[in-house]
Amino acid sequence: QVQLVESGGGLVQPGGSLRLSCAASESIFSVYTLNWYRQAPGKQRNLVATVTRSGTTSYADSVKGRFTISRDNAKNTVYLQMISLKPEDTAIYYCGAGAWGKIDYWGQGTQVTVSS
Repeated sequence: QVQLVESGGGLVQPGGSLRLSCAASESIFSVYTLNWYRQAPGKQRNLVATVTRSGTTSYADSVKGRFTISRDNAKNTVYLQMISLKPEDTAIYYCGAGAWGKIDYWGQGTQVTVSS
């Protein structure tokens, strides 16, 4: 079964941290570049971070230095470690498999709310 399942979202105060997880089926994890996107209410879905099969990473300017994407090949899981969270990081975070903006598979999303 081809799937992506996110977890780890929640409510956190400004300045706090969260780690999101995305468990992927083997058929996805072994083939695809994996990405984290986010979508705030009333806004489009935007790319946050990317990790290739070889482990090369890239980030949106708005999260550089605060977010870290990584993949655990033994667990078929990709992570997004988020620190120094800001209210503007509030969004639904989605895991996506694909590259160059062409996403073949999406997870169901996990809500991150940054508020005092």
